[in-house]
Amino acid sequence: MKNLTIGFIGTGKMGEALIRGMINAGLVKPERVCASDIDEQKLSTMAEELGIVVSCDNLHTLEKADVVVLAVKPQIIRYVLQGIKESIIKEHLFISIAAGVNIDSLADELPGGTRIVRVMPNICATVGEAASAICPGDAATEADVETTRKILGSVGRTVVVDEHLMDAVTGLSGSGPAFVFMIIEALADGGVHQGLDRITAQTLAAQTVLGAAKMVLESGQHPGELKDMVTSPGGTTIRGIEALEKRKVRGAVMSAVIAASERSRELGK
Repeated sequence: MKNLTIGFIGTGKMGEALIRGMINAGLVKPERVCASDIDEQKLSTMAEELGIVVSCDNLHTLEKADVVVLAVKPQIIRYVLQGIKESIIKEHLFISIAAGVNIDSLADELPGGTRIVRVMPNICATVGEAASAICPGDAATEADVETTRKILGSVGRTVVVDEHLMDAVTGLSGSGPAFVFMIIEALADGGVHQGLDRITAQTLAAQTVLGAAKMVLESGQHPGELKDMVTSPGGTTIRGIEALEKRKVRGAVMSAVIAASERSRELGK
């Protein structure tokens, strides 16, 4: 991995998060990272802070890179690929983080046999805690998947899924942070209602969600088991759970994931 040069076409929030994550994790040396973007000021700042190679020319990035991460907006990805297609060689691996753009659509704009891996990360990559789903194209090798896992693993956890499940991933982990932010806000509101100041309530709510998530991931136990560990007979927690169940919170959260997944499916048509 350290002998590969990783190129980024696009340095928006997600692209920048991946670049910083790889470098901070020691995955690659800064001089082995190159990036191109239309934002010259952004490139200049990243070059100065991180020591990466930058350019406003996508072809410059392509020519230097072994792995090319497509981190541009979905609506311009076709235009971007058309501009570099003639210079792509078989040694290139393309990793796309463009939301909603399937592998077939990418393949249509690339030379036949190009190795493609599609990835769906989420906004939590900006704090190194992304949940990313990886889907390899037909030409991608196991080594390509492993390379992708290392890159995305520098900013969080990864799973490999079949492409037909990418809409479900979008609804769950893609949109999920917004749902969790609402839950954190609601927890804090409850604390404020009971007399806590806003900052204290928000800190307690956010840390509670963070700690609970860490328990699920590190213990390997079912969330229901962990819930029961906190729930004493006739205690405060079971009274609160009763209130949640009466208001069908579980069903509401499930419906949110399903609705977001269905919308992703609609947008992909």
